[in-house]
Amino acid sequence: MSWVETLKLHNFRCYSAATFDGLANGLIVLYGANGAGKTNALEAVSMLSPGRGLRSARVHEIQCNQSSAPWAVSSKVTDKYGSIRLGTGIEAGARKRIVRINGENARGQNALAEHVACVWLTPQMDRLFLDSSRERRKFLDRLVFAFDPGHSGRVTRYENAMRQRSKLLQDGAGDPAWLESLEAQMAETGVAISAARLDFIQRLQESCTNSDHAHFPLSHLNAKGTVEELLQNAPALEVEDMFKYQLSESRGVDMLTGGAATGPHKSDLSVRYAEKNMVADQCSTGEQKALLIGIVLAHARLITAERGSPPILLLDEVAAHLDETRRAALYDLLIDLGGQVWLTGTDYSLFKAIEGKAQFFEIEQAGVKAA
Repeated sequence: MSWVETLKLHNFRCYSAATFDGLANGLIVLYGANGAGKTNALEAVSMLSPGRGLRSARVHEIQCNQSSAPWAVSSKVTDKYGSIRLGTGIEAGARKRIVRINGENARGQNALAEHVACVWLTPQMDRLFLDSSRERRKFLDRLVFAFDPGHSGRVTRYENAMRQRSKLLQDGAGDPAWLESLEAQMAETGVAISAARLDFIQRLQESCTNSDHAHFPLSHLNAKGTVEELLQNAPALEVEDMFKYQLSESRGVDMLTGGAATGPHKSDLSVRYAEKNMVADQCSTGEQKALLIGIVLAHARLITAERGSPPILLLDEVAAHLDETRRAALYDLLIDLGGQVWLTGTDYSLFKAIEGKAQFFEIEQAGVKAA
Protein backbone atom coordinates (compact mmCIF):
# COMPACT_ATOMS: atom_id res chain seq x y z
CA MET A 1 0.00 0.00 0.00
CA SER A 2 1.57 3.31 -1.05
CA TRP A 3 0.52 6.87 -0.43
CA VAL A 4 1.95 10.35 -0.84
CA GLU A 5 3.10 11.68 2.53
CA THR A 6 4.63 14.93 1.27
CA LEU A 7 4.10 16.72 -2.05
CA LYS A 8 6.12 19.75 -3.16
CA LEU A 9 5.46 21.74 -6.34
CA HIS A 10 7.92 24.13 -7.97
CA ASN A 11 6.89 26.29 -10.94
CA PHE A 12 4.17 23.77 -11.70
CA ARG A 13 1.20 25.28 -13.57
CA CYS A 14 -0.15 28.09 -11.35
CA TYR A 15 2.10 27.19 -8.41
CA SER A 16 5.45 28.94 -8.04
CA ALA A 17 5.94 26.95 -4.82
CA ALA A 18 3.56 24.90 -2.68
CA THR A 19 3.78 22.10 -0.15
CA PHE A 20 1.27 19.52 1.03
CA ASP A 21 2.71 18.02 4.19
CA GLY A 22 1.67 15.41 6.73
CA LEU A 23 -0.61 13.62 4.27
CA ALA A 24 -2.22 10.44 5.51
CA ASN A 25 -3.34 7.27 3.79
CA GLY A 26 -7.01 8.16 3.44
CA LEU A 27 -9.31 10.81 2.02
CA ILE A 28 -7.78 14.19 1.12
CA VAL A 29 -10.14 17.01 0.15
CA LEU A 30 -9.05 20.09 -1.79
CA TYR A 31 -11.71 22.79 -1.94
CA GLY A 32 -11.73 26.29 -3.34
CA ALA A 33 -12.97 28.48 -6.17
CA ASN A 34 -12.68 27.56 -9.83
CA GLY A 35 -9.21 28.34 -11.12
CA ALA A 36 -7.59 28.24 -7.68
CA GLY A 37 -5.33 25.30 -8.58
CA LYS A 38 -7.12 22.20 -7.28
CA THR A 39 -6.86 20.20 -10.50
CA ASN A 40 -3.24 21.28 -10.92
CA ALA A 41 -2.44 19.68 -7.56
CA LEU A 42 -4.06 16.43 -8.68
CA GLU A 43 -2.11 16.59 -11.93
CA ALA A 44 1.11 16.91 -9.91
CA VAL A 45 0.26 13.69 -8.04
CA SER A 46 -0.48 11.96 -11.35
CA MET A 47 3.03 12.88 -12.56
CA LEU A 48 4.41 10.53 -9.90
CA SER A 49 3.26 7.69 -12.15
CA PRO A 50 4.48 7.02 -15.71
CA GLY A 51 2.96 8.91 -18.62
CA ARG A 52 1.76 12.45 -19.24
CA GLY A 53 -0.51 12.68 -16.23
CA LEU A 54 -4.23 13.31 -16.04
CA ARG A 55 -4.16 16.09 -18.66
CA SER A 56 -1.89 14.23 -21.11
CA ALA A 57 0.24 17.39 -21.16
CA ARG A 58 3.57 17.90 -22.87
CA VAL A 59 6.38 18.88 -20.52
CA HIS A 60 6.53 22.50 -21.70
CA GLU A 61 2.78 22.97 -21.13
CA ILE A 62 3.21 22.39 -17.39
CA GLN A 63 5.65 25.25 -16.87
CA CYS A 64 4.50 28.11 -14.61
CA ASN A 65 4.14 31.26 -16.72
CA GLN A 66 5.48 33.47 -13.92
CA SER A 67 8.90 31.80 -13.82
CA SER A 68 11.59 30.69 -16.21
CA ALA A 69 12.99 28.20 -13.70
CA PRO A 70 12.06 24.63 -14.69
CA TRP A 71 9.09 22.90 -13.09
CA ALA A 72 9.48 20.02 -10.65
CA VAL A 73 7.39 17.78 -8.45
CA SER A 74 8.98 16.06 -5.47
CA SER A 75 7.43 13.78 -2.92
CA LYS A 76 7.92 11.39 -0.08
CA VAL A 77 5.96 8.22 -0.77
CA THR A 78 5.36 5.62 1.91
CA ASP A 79 4.48 1.97 1.41
CA LYS A 80 4.56 -1.22 3.47
CA TYR A 81 8.34 -1.38 3.05
CA GLY A 82 9.07 2.16 4.21
CA SER A 83 9.54 5.57 2.58
CA ILE A 84 11.06 6.60 -0.72
CA ARG A 85 11.70 9.96 -2.37
CA LEU A 86 10.28 10.39 -5.86
CA GLY A 87 10.82 13.39 -8.08
CA THR A 88 10.13 14.41 -11.65
CA GLY A 89 10.44 17.51 -13.79
CA ILE A 90 12.69 19.06 -16.40
CA GLU A 91 16.16 20.57 -16.22
CA ALA A 92 17.02 24.05 -17.46
CA GLY A 93 17.14 24.14 -21.25
CA ALA A 94 15.82 20.58 -21.57
CA ARG A 95 12.52 19.44 -23.01
CA LYS A 96 12.57 15.88 -21.74
CA ARG A 97 11.08 14.84 -18.44
CA ILE A 98 13.45 13.26 -15.96
CA VAL A 99 12.67 10.99 -13.01
CA ARG A 100 14.66 10.66 -9.80
CA ILE A 101 14.27 7.99 -7.15
CA ASN A 102 16.01 8.68 -3.84
CA GLY A 103 17.99 11.39 -5.60
CA GLU A 104 19.32 9.11 -8.36
CA ASN A 105 18.29 9.47 -12.00
CA ALA A 106 16.05 6.62 -13.13
CA ARG A 107 16.39 5.10 -16.60
CA GLY A 108 12.84 6.09 -17.51
CA GLN A 109 9.36 6.92 -16.30
CA ASN A 110 8.36 3.26 -16.01
CA ALA A 111 10.50 3.03 -12.87
CA LEU A 112 7.75 5.04 -11.14
CA ALA A 113 5.29 2.18 -11.69
CA GLU A 114 7.20 0.10 -9.14
CA HIS A 115 6.20 2.58 -6.44
CA VAL A 116 2.98 4.38 -7.41
CA ALA A 117 -0.17 3.39 -9.28
CA CYS A 118 -2.58 6.24 -10.02
CA VAL A 119 -6.11 6.12 -11.39
CA TRP A 120 -8.06 9.30 -12.07
CA LEU A 121 -11.47 10.59 -13.02
CA THR A 122 -11.89 14.14 -14.34
CA PRO A 123 -14.89 16.15 -15.59
CA GLN A 124 -13.51 15.89 -19.15
CA MET A 125 -14.06 12.12 -18.93
CA ASP A 126 -17.80 12.55 -18.35
CA ARG A 127 -18.26 12.46 -22.14
CA LEU A 128 -16.26 9.25 -22.49
CA PHE A 129 -19.18 7.20 -23.82
CA LEU A 130 -20.18 9.93 -26.29
CA ASP A 131 -16.64 10.69 -27.40
CA SER A 132 -14.55 9.02 -30.09
CA SER A 133 -13.32 5.43 -29.89
CA ARG A 134 -9.81 6.87 -29.51
CA GLU A 135 -10.69 8.38 -26.12
CA ARG A 136 -12.27 5.15 -24.87
CA ARG A 137 -9.26 3.19 -26.11
CA LYS A 138 -6.91 5.55 -24.24
CA PHE A 139 -9.05 5.17 -21.11
CA LEU A 140 -8.93 1.37 -21.37
CA ASP A 141 -5.17 1.34 -21.96
CA ARG A 142 -4.59 3.58 -18.92
CA LEU A 143 -6.56 1.12 -16.78
CA VAL A 144 -4.57 -1.80 -18.19
CA PHE A 145 -1.30 0.06 -17.64
CA ALA A 146 -2.08 0.74 -13.97
CA PHE A 147 -2.70 -3.02 -13.62
CA ASP A 148 0.11 -4.20 -15.95
CA PRO A 149 3.00 -1.69 -16.30
CA GLY A 150 4.39 -3.57 -19.32
CA HIS A 151 1.35 -2.60 -21.39
CA SER A 152 2.67 0.91 -22.06
CA GLY A 153 5.86 -0.45 -23.63
CA ARG A 154 3.87 -2.74 -25.91
CA VAL A 155 1.69 0.14 -27.11
CA THR A 156 4.75 2.33 -27.74
CA ARG A 157 6.54 -0.40 -29.73
CA TYR A 158 3.46 -1.04 -31.83
CA GLU A 159 2.94 2.65 -32.61
CA ASN A 160 6.62 3.14 -33.50
CA ALA A 161 6.56 0.19 -35.90
CA MET A 162 3.32 1.41 -37.48
CA ARG A 163 4.77 4.91 -37.89
CA GLN A 164 7.93 3.55 -39.60
CA ARG A 165 5.85 1.33 -41.90
CA SER A 166 3.59 4.24 -42.84
CA LYS A 167 6.58 6.43 -43.68
CA LEU A 168 8.13 3.74 -45.87
CA LEU A 169 4.88 3.27 -47.77
CA GLN A 170 4.25 6.98 -48.26
CA ASP A 171 7.85 7.65 -49.32
CA GLY A 172 7.62 4.87 -51.88
CA ALA A 173 10.67 3.20 -50.31
CA GLY A 174 8.83 0.02 -49.46
CA ASP A 175 11.69 -2.48 -49.36
CA PRO A 176 9.78 -5.79 -48.99
CA ALA A 177 12.12 -7.26 -46.37
CA TRP A 178 11.94 -4.11 -44.24
CA LEU A 179 8.17 -3.91 -44.55
CA GLU A 180 7.81 -7.57 -43.64
CA SER A 181 9.98 -7.05 -40.56
CA LEU A 182 7.90 -4.07 -39.39
CA GLU A 183 4.65 -5.90 -40.08
CA ALA A 184 5.89 -8.93 -38.14
CA GLN A 185 6.67 -6.61 -35.20
CA MET A 186 3.25 -4.97 -35.48
CA ALA A 187 1.55 -8.37 -35.58
CA GLU A 188 3.43 -9.78 -32.60
CA THR A 189 3.08 -6.64 -30.47
CA GLY A 190 -0.48 -5.90 -31.62
CA VAL A 191 -1.69 -9.37 -30.64
CA ALA A 192 0.01 -8.96 -27.24
CA ILE A 193 -1.80 -5.61 -26.76
CA SER A 194 -5.19 -7.08 -27.64
CA ALA A 195 -4.59 -10.16 -25.48
CA ALA A 196 -3.68 -7.94 -22.51
CA ARG A 197 -6.87 -5.90 -23.02
CA LEU A 198 -9.05 -9.01 -23.19
CA ASP A 199 -7.46 -10.56 -20.11
CA PHE A 200 -7.79 -7.31 -18.18
CA ILE A 201 -11.43 -6.78 -19.18
CA GLN A 202 -12.30 -10.29 -18.05
CA ARG A 203 -10.77 -9.57 -14.65
CA LEU A 204 -12.37 -6.12 -14.47
CA GLN A 205 -15.76 -7.59 -15.36
CA GLU A 206 -15.47 -10.03 -12.47
CA SER A 207 -14.66 -7.13 -10.15
CA CYS A 208 -17.65 -5.17 -11.48
CA THR A 209 -19.97 -8.17 -11.10
CA ASN A 210 -18.87 -8.80 -7.52
CA SER A 211 -19.48 -5.17 -6.49
CA ASP A 212 -22.43 -3.66 -4.66
CA HIS A 213 -24.62 -2.12 -7.39
CA ALA A 214 -27.06 -0.22 -5.17
CA HIS A 215 -25.72 3.20 -6.21
CA PHE A 216 -23.25 2.58 -9.04
CA PRO A 217 -24.77 0.20 -11.59
CA LEU A 218 -23.22 -2.91 -13.08
CA SER A 219 -21.48 -2.50 -16.44
CA HIS A 220 -21.00 -5.15 -19.08
CA LEU A 221 -17.61 -4.55 -20.68
CA ASN A 222 -16.05 -5.71 -23.91
CA ALA A 223 -13.10 -4.82 -26.14
CA LYS A 224 -14.26 -4.55 -29.75
CA GLY A 225 -11.77 -4.84 -32.58
CA THR A 226 -10.60 -7.11 -35.37
CA VAL A 227 -7.66 -8.56 -33.48
CA GLU A 228 -9.67 -8.94 -30.25
CA GLU A 229 -12.39 -10.83 -32.13
CA LEU A 230 -9.85 -13.12 -33.79
CA LEU A 231 -8.22 -13.91 -30.44
CA GLN A 232 -11.52 -15.13 -29.06
CA ASN A 233 -11.71 -17.75 -31.81
CA ALA A 234 -8.12 -18.74 -32.62
CA PRO A 235 -4.71 -19.22 -30.92
CA ALA A 236 -2.44 -16.18 -30.64
CA LEU A 237 0.19 -17.47 -33.11
CA GLU A 238 -2.49 -18.10 -35.70
CA VAL A 239 -3.90 -14.60 -35.16
CA GLU A 240 -0.41 -13.14 -35.65
CA ASP A 241 -0.22 -14.81 -39.05
CA MET A 242 -3.68 -13.51 -39.97
CA PHE A 243 -2.77 -9.99 -38.89
CA LYS A 244 0.50 -10.06 -40.88
CA TYR A 245 -1.44 -11.16 -43.94
CA GLN A 246 -3.97 -8.33 -43.47
CA LEU A 247 -1.16 -5.79 -43.18
CA SER A 248 0.50 -7.11 -46.32
CA GLU A 249 -2.76 -6.96 -48.24
CA SER A 250 -3.58 -3.41 -47.11
CA ARG A 251 -0.30 -1.79 -48.14
CA GLY A 252 -1.85 -0.02 -51.11
CA VAL A 253 -4.67 1.50 -49.04
CA ASP A 254 -2.36 2.32 -46.12
CA MET A 255 0.03 4.12 -48.48
CA LEU A 256 -2.80 6.55 -49.31
CA THR A 257 -4.45 6.88 -45.90
CA GLY A 258 -1.51 6.45 -43.50
CA GLY A 259 -1.45 4.20 -40.47
CA ALA A 260 -2.98 0.77 -40.97
CA ALA A 261 -6.47 -0.26 -42.02
CA THR A 262 -6.85 -2.65 -39.11
CA GLY A 263 -5.22 -3.41 -35.78
CA PRO A 264 -5.48 -2.70 -32.04
CA HIS A 265 -5.15 1.05 -32.76
CA LYS A 266 -8.72 0.83 -34.13
CA SER A 267 -10.25 -1.00 -31.17
CA ASP A 268 -12.97 0.35 -28.91
CA LEU A 269 -14.24 -0.19 -25.38
CA SER A 270 -17.89 -1.23 -25.31
CA VAL A 271 -19.91 -0.53 -22.14
CA ARG A 272 -23.52 -1.48 -21.47
CA TYR A 273 -25.76 -0.67 -18.50
CA ALA A 274 -26.40 -4.29 -17.46
CA GLU A 275 -29.77 -3.89 -15.71
CA LYS A 276 -31.30 -1.98 -18.64
CA ASN A 277 -29.29 -3.81 -21.33
CA MET A 278 -28.58 -0.38 -22.80
CA VAL A 279 -25.39 0.87 -24.44
CA ALA A 280 -23.77 3.54 -22.31
CA ASP A 281 -24.04 6.33 -24.87
CA GLN A 282 -27.84 5.95 -24.79
CA CYS A 283 -28.02 6.35 -21.00
CA SER A 284 -28.77 9.59 -19.20
CA THR A 285 -25.94 11.90 -18.14
CA GLY A 286 -26.35 10.83 -14.52
CA GLU A 287 -26.35 7.14 -15.45
CA GLN A 288 -23.19 7.57 -17.54
CA LYS A 289 -21.45 9.25 -14.60
CA ALA A 290 -22.55 6.45 -12.25
CA LEU A 291 -21.36 3.78 -14.70
CA LEU A 292 -17.97 5.49 -15.04
CA ILE A 293 -17.52 5.79 -11.26
CA GLY A 294 -18.50 2.14 -10.88
CA ILE A 295 -15.84 1.08 -13.40
CA VAL A 296 -13.13 3.14 -11.69
CA LEU A 297 -14.04 1.72 -8.27
CA ALA A 298 -14.06 -1.83 -9.65
CA HIS A 299 -10.63 -1.18 -11.16
CA ALA A 300 -9.29 0.02 -7.81
CA ARG A 301 -10.66 -3.11 -6.12
CA LEU A 302 -9.08 -5.28 -8.82
CA ILE A 303 -5.64 -3.73 -8.26
CA THR A 304 -6.10 -4.13 -4.52
CA ALA A 305 -6.93 -7.81 -4.91
CA GLU A 306 -4.04 -8.49 -7.31
CA ARG A 307 -1.32 -6.40 -5.65
CA GLY A 308 -2.48 -6.37 -2.07
CA SER A 309 -2.82 -2.58 -2.02
CA PRO A 310 -5.10 -0.05 -3.73
CA PRO A 311 -3.95 2.59 -6.22
CA ILE A 312 -3.96 6.30 -5.44
CA LEU A 313 -7.29 7.65 -6.69
CA LEU A 314 -7.56 11.20 -8.05
CA LEU A 315 -11.23 12.23 -8.31
CA ASP A 316 -11.64 15.74 -9.71
CA GLU A 317 -15.06 17.32 -9.04
CA VAL A 318 -16.52 13.83 -8.79
CA ALA A 319 -19.15 14.74 -6.17
CA ALA A 320 -20.55 17.84 -7.87
CA HIS A 321 -23.16 16.06 -9.97
CA LEU A 322 -24.13 13.31 -7.54
CA ASP A 323 -27.17 13.52 -5.29
CA GLU A 324 -26.66 13.41 -1.53
CA THR A 325 -27.37 9.66 -1.27
CA ARG A 326 -24.88 8.74 -3.99
CA ARG A 327 -22.26 11.08 -2.53
CA ALA A 328 -22.54 9.42 0.86
CA ALA A 329 -22.37 5.98 -0.75
CA LEU A 330 -19.28 7.00 -2.73
CA TYR A 331 -17.50 8.27 0.38
CA ASP A 332 -18.26 5.03 2.25
CA LEU A 333 -16.91 2.94 -0.65
CA LEU A 334 -13.75 5.03 -0.83
CA ILE A 335 -13.13 4.67 2.91
CA ASP A 336 -13.70 0.90 2.69
CA LEU A 337 -11.19 0.70 -0.18
CA GLY A 338 -8.49 1.76 2.27
CA GLY A 339 -6.15 3.74 0.03
CA GLN A 340 -5.26 7.39 -0.50
CA VAL A 341 -7.98 9.29 -2.38
CA TRP A 342 -7.71 12.92 -3.50
CA LEU A 343 -11.04 14.70 -3.98
CA THR A 344 -11.67 18.22 -5.25
CA GLY A 345 -14.71 20.50 -5.15
CA THR A 346 -15.64 24.16 -5.14
CA ASP A 347 -18.00 23.86 -2.19
CA TYR A 348 -16.93 22.65 1.25
CA SER A 349 -20.51 21.54 1.94
CA LEU A 350 -20.15 18.72 -0.62
CA PHE A 351 -17.82 17.01 1.84
CA LYS A 352 -19.60 17.58 5.15
CA ALA A 353 -20.41 13.86 5.35
CA ILE A 354 -16.69 13.10 5.78
CA GLU A 355 -15.78 15.79 8.29
CA GLY A 356 -13.48 14.09 10.79
CA LYS A 357 -12.78 11.29 8.29
CA ALA A 358 -10.65 13.23 5.81
CA GLN A 359 -7.90 15.84 5.63
CA PHE A 360 -9.08 19.18 4.24
CA PHE A 361 -6.99 21.76 2.40
CA GLU A 362 -8.28 25.09 1.17
CA ILE A 363 -6.78 26.11 -2.16
CA GLU A 364 -6.83 29.84 -2.84
CA GLN A 365 -4.89 31.63 -5.58
CA ALA A 366 -2.35 28.80 -5.84
CA GLY A 367 -1.89 28.80 -2.08
CA VAL A 368 -2.42 25.81 0.23
CA LYS A 369 -3.89 26.06 3.70
CA ALA A 370 -4.74 23.12 5.93
CA ALA A 371 -8.32 23.47 7.15
